[in-house]
Amino acid sequence: MSFDEHARRAGPGAGAAEREAAAFVEEHVAVLAPLLRESNLAAWDAAVGEGEDAEERSATTRAAVKRLYADAAKAARVRGWLRSGEIRDPLLRRQLVLLDHEYTASQLPDEVIDDLIRRGAALEQVFYTFRSTFEGERVANNVLLDVLRDERDETRRRAAWEASKQIGREVAEPLRELVRRRNAAARSLGFENFYLMELELQELGEERLFGILDRLRTSSDDAFRGLRAEMDARLAERFGVAPEALRPWHWEDFFGQEAPSVSPVDLDGFFREQDIEAVAADFFRGIGLPVDDVLARSDLYEREGKDQHAFCVDIDREGDVRTLCNLRPNEKWMSTLLHELGHGAYDKLTPASLPYLLRTPAHTLSTESIAMFMGRLTRDPEWLRDVVGARLDDHAAEDITGQLRAAMLVAARWILVMVNFERELYRDPDRPDLNSLWWDLVEGIQFIRRPEGRDEPDWAAKIHFSTAPVYYHNYLLGELMASQLTGYLRREVLRGQAGSLKGKTAAGAFLRERIFAPGASLDWNELLVQATGEGLNPRYFVEQFVG
Repeated sequence: MSFDEHARRAGPGAGAAEREAAAFVEEHVAVLAPLLRESNLAAWDAAVGEGEDAEERSATTRAAVKRLYADAAKAARVRGWLRSGEIRDPLLRRQLVLLDHEYTASQLPDEVIDDLIRRGAALEQVFYTFRSTFEGERVANNVLLDVLRDERDETRRRAAWEASKQIGREVAEPLRELVRRRNAAARSLGFENFYLMELELQELGEERLFGILDRLRTSSDDAFRGLRAEMDARLAERFGVAPEALRPWHWEDFFGQEAPSVSPVDLDGFFREQDIEAVAADFFRGIGLPVDDVLARSDLYEREGKDQHAFCVDIDREGDVRTLCNLRPNEKWMSTLLHELGHGAYDKLTPASLPYLLRTPAHTLSTESIAMFMGRLTRDPEWLRDVVGARLDDHAAEDITGQLRAAMLVAARWILVMVNFERELYRDPDRPDLNSLWWDLVEGIQFIRRPEGRDEPDWAAKIHFSTAPVYYHNYLLGELMASQLTGYLRREVLRGQAGSLKGKTAAGAFLRERIFAPGASLDWNELLVQATGEGLNPRYFVEQFVG
């Protein structure tokens, strides 16, 4: 494409700087788009169990994407345009801001980029292929979760919980070494450590983030203590022990991140006979956010060698959106599928008319907010009635509403553990007390007592430290945004209409037009202001779940 053609795309009245910047961006995208597509496809193949060849392709292509931003001269050009004050087109300026973030984090030697990418990819592959040994057999995580859900024998429960932590021993030291190297790279770029660099480039910053999180912890402390007292009394009765004898294996998940089922209403029962794929597809289609094609491209059921977790990926920003799950007909996987399809709807319905670099969610927390918004529906009594035909009297509905409140408070405290631990991990990956620090935070924030005498890297068993660094805070910020969107939808869009979201196309239209349509043309807080009239405000979460 000629320079004049680039100039015309920059818009009428564009100055020389804008024409040059527009040409630069278009040339950059021409190289980036096919490379990013290839990288995403390779990472997908590795996650679904295509083996070492896929792992190698994933590492190679990710490194190639990173090296694309290592050019110091190009980084200086982008920074110069931003500082010049001559870029008046807001879409062009936003693209340059996002490019500047990428260039800032990537001014590294090729050998450092290759090393960091390959170490990260190797850790990913361990998580994809590792299976715990339980009762003499290699088993999937779903088997261990079944034990924690159904078993009453404490010895067997403890064995299943300890099996879920076996991977921690495998990855703890490679992860610590990767953290050391990430920190060294960040220091070479002028940052104190990798964690602080990432927060700054995510347009959050440490002070802003922890100010929000600390206020939320303080405001929810009394409510969470009351909830835990109720939960512990019921768990103690179930297992025939004193409340102070409860330990992490009395919960139903590996980390105490999900509220245990201590209520009389069994949510799993609503989904045992359901085709949860069809339930999800019908619901999204009914609110005007169809995701049938996303499901058709997805990999939804467990098998050997496949990643045991769940995620959604936009392969090419051209419509190839897909999700990975390990579905079973229960509430956990129904909620997970709705969550991942929330991501999928956002990615798929971000307009193709936006420039490539802006054809993504405004921020990670923005897409997480939609995923959280959707994932909560399995604990909405009206949704259960309307969508899966649940027969609920008022007592059952009240119980389920209480389960949602418990789930949100438990999840919030768990996320606070993750975020506070990860900050300390990057402050000093060599501190000798990381294992005990983990349990200090679990006891102090989640109020879950540590196993006596245990000194294992249980923290390293959580996949996100290895595969999604400096990410976990977005889940809690996403929950806050989800509550803010919920309040706005009910007040201003649905105007107090009764019933669930089933068939309420106005809700889907609001999300599509006010959240998805801007893509990344606005930063995350500007997006919220434009959509709801105010920036991120934790009070909506507090009002909804703390009381």
